[in-house]
Amino acid sequence: MLGPDGVLHAIAAPSAPFDRVRRRNPLQFAPELTPREARLRVAPGARDLGRGVEAPLLLVNDALPSPTLRVRRGEEFSARMENGIDDPLILHWHGLTAPDDMDGHPRFAVDPGERYDYRFRVNDRPGTYWYHSHTHHRTGRHTYFGIGGLLIVEDPEAERDLPPKERELPIILQDRRLGDDGSLVYDPVGPSMMNGFMGPEALANGTLDTFAEVEPAVYRARILNGSNARIFRLARSDDRSMTLIANDGGLLERPVSLPWVDVAPAERVELLLDFREGNEGDRVMLRSLSFDPPGGMMGGGMMGGQMAIAYQQGRPLDLLEFRVSGQTTDPGFLPESLPSMPGLPDPAASVRERHFAFTSRMMMHRINGREFEMERIDEEVPFGDTEIWTFENDGNYPHPVHLHATHFRVLDRRGGRGQIFPWEAGRKDTVLVYPGEAVRVAVRFTAERGLFLLHCHNLEHEDHGMMQNILVV
Repeated sequence: MLGPDGVLHAIAAPSAPFDRVRRRNPLQFAPELTPREARLRVAPGARDLGRGVEAPLLLVNDALPSPTLRVRRGEEFSARMENGIDDPLILHWHGLTAPDDMDGHPRFAVDPGERYDYRFRVNDRPGTYWYHSHTHHRTGRHTYFGIGGLLIVEDPEAERDLPPKERELPIILQDRRLGDDGSLVYDPVGPSMMNGFMGPEALANGTLDTFAEVEPAVYRARILNGSNARIFRLARSDDRSMTLIANDGGLLERPVSLPWVDVAPAERVELLLDFREGNEGDRVMLRSLSFDPPGGMMGGGMMGGQMAIAYQQGRPLDLLEFRVSGQTTDPGFLPESLPSMPGLPDPAASVRERHFAFTSRMMMHRINGREFEMERIDEEVPFGDTEIWTFENDGNYPHPVHLHATHFRVLDRRGGRGQIFPWEAGRKDTVLVYPGEAVRVAVRFTAERGLFLLHCHNLEHEDHGMMQNILVV
């Protein structure tokens, strides 16, 4: 079959025909690297996704998921990316405020066989970040086939009251489509180019139908929605609440107990999952609940019947099963407070406003009526100024809007859902804007000058032009 690198690959035949019967597979965790002179080689590979078939993929260091990078705040980040695929490639450190030549702008993509060296100091708050390809026109395909991993910034002093590392669950959630042979299908044309590419199968850390064994204790789940377009509404099957402690920009001002949490593509949340009252053999499913997205054509588009339902935004999915077993002498606790958060941009200090209209119509994705051009500067923003930016969705599809090189403060949402949710508090780098909504944010660039990006993180929208260059001067 045609593999993700555009080359014909032989598929290793399973011992039996592709088995669609769901059997639970243990949750796999990525190998961990400290980004000090780290080597990240991206190359074609193959892995069994959990149904007995070796599927062609694009892998970082031959790992699925890609290696988790851990760095302490204030340390130097150094890594060499080696491009072993047949496309140009550059990696973006999503959520970090790296210099512009280290941030992963697509103008720095290197050709096959070449390499790119990264070196910068990590000054961002402790939190859950991630990295992925940012090659223009290919980000969706590269991410879909495996290029992407977690990047965790640590600060032991700030995190001392949270569960220890052995009770930490780094989880990348994604949806995918499988072909008749059990390999991944990626064909973002027609409705899938407008909706964004979605599928009816859920992967956790690159594996289908997963389970994780947990003790009767409190666990810290670091969750990334690594999907191209799918929005998850996370909830427990036992209807117990989850404690939200962090989002894109790290720890929040205080813990919040919630029955469910929405997570759009590229957004991260950290949840404390309490299994202390669990009994041996209890099973709890982390689910994406059914929901009706606001707006218009966000389902199967022109597809009909069961196919439309299978690929529809808001359809329910079982994501990851937790199995309670064993005993513990130290079950942990739910904290009542969190470390203080540094100051957020003050909207009262704003010196100007900007408006960005995100429009998807007629097989085109644009911001302010323009498709992305690599060298065009769309906005010049003075370093250190506080501004109010409005992200308006005047089309029919949801847009998770992402800004590089800083974090912003979400102020309000007009139209649509008409409110700001607990997971949108604090420091954000991505915010979900549904059709008919206008979200205002306070923005201030204080880390780096240079050329950075504003774009939709529905990867098919991004690849087809919904991106702009922001020059910080």
